[in-house]
Amino acid sequence: MNTIAIIGGGAAGLMAALTAARAGSDVTLYEHNNGVGKKILASGNGRCNIINTAASADDYAGADPSFVTYPLKQLNFGYFEKFCHSIGLILDIKEDGRCYPLSNEAKSVLIAFKSAVSEAGVHILTDVSVTALSKIENRFIVETAVDKNRFDKVLIATGSEAAPQLGSSADGYRFAKSFGHEILPTYPSLVQLHLDSKNHHKMAGVKTTAEVTLFIDGKSREKVQGDILFANYGISGLAILDISQKASYALTNKQRVSITLNLLPRFDRASLVNIIEKLFASVPRHDVHTALCGVIPAKIATYLLEDAAIALSTAVSSLNPKEIKKIAHLIGEWKFEVSDTHGFKHAEVSGGGVSTAQVNNKTMESKRVEGLYFAGEVLDVVGKRGGYNFNFAWASGMIAGKEMAK
Repeated sequence: MNTIAIIGGGAAGLMAALTAARAGSDVTLYEHNNGVGKKILASGNGRCNIINTAASADDYAGADPSFVTYPLKQLNFGYFEKFCHSIGLILDIKEDGRCYPLSNEAKSVLIAFKSAVSEAGVHILTDVSVTALSKIENRFIVETAVDKNRFDKVLIATGSEAAPQLGSSADGYRFAKSFGHEILPTYPSLVQLHLDSKNHHKMAGVKTTAEVTLFIDGKSREKVQGDILFANYGISGLAILDISQKASYALTNKQRVSITLNLLPRFDRASLVNIIEKLFASVPRHDVHTALCGVIPAKIATYLLEDAAIALSTAVSSLNPKEIKKIAHLIGEWKFEVSDTHGFKHAEVSGGGVSTAQVNNKTMESKRVEGLYFAGEVLDVVGKRGGYNFNFAWASGMIAGKEMAK
């Protein structure tokens, strides 16, 4: 019987622990928080977007996004749904491929996993931090503040630096590096952005729908549509989270990052000019700010006009064609420079991490150290918003658990 240590009690660690224990291994799981699955509970605004039915390598970033192809194939949705049934969890499958527990509570996912790993005989040690990890001859030594234990195999599933308030840390990178693994620079992802502008903080709290285009070094890199929310630090909203991985990675590499907002994406530029002209013609006695409040939020109208250098009190009847086109242009392409992200504390996940070039994606075992495995977010794999990061956590954890049990 293999003795296995799993460092980290998140999604990947729990899946690996359960898989290995069900296969007959003696499994000890170390978790430095006072309970496992903290990020599971916080995910999906407390609902837990547990998986996406249509995940592929196209939904991931990293030095080698194709690394995820084999793991995702092994844990396809049909397999995962049967697995969930085996631990008493029923899924609510949405049309867009996102899945949630039928209870609509993240707590259901954690309760099911905790019950299953307990029944499988996993030894869970909470409030226990692993301080050092080494290998002597053919066995690993896991050190804590109070003792040392020897194991045949070890899985590092410590997650990343994202959301440190939930207990995240860089410990896994430190352990991996001590065994000679390369750590690619980490950066926040699925995170809000800071803007370099004089007006964003004045619009704090204003929410609307927009098409957001991301520019890196002046070139358009991504375009998404969804809600945006201005904040004191800059801008948030689902559309911003969706472009944040590319934006954050570019900022890490000292590239120039900007976004444009199309506040009325249903109309092309010519149609937008025509609509604004007709609007103004219908209310000739209105001031331009009052008139614009009929098509965009009032606070946004205020500062959009300021950027256009047009006084709010200007009568629409006195605007010339050039000024009308300028207003229409800003509604369709309002540009903001991005100065930073809102940091790891507010990020849902992290990019970068342990280089996948040094890990076998068919076993999740290190190519450098026999018996050492990796799973989940500690690796240089980061997914889009929509359950994709859980996809990889479950898949890599399952494969690692199976392989360690052999």
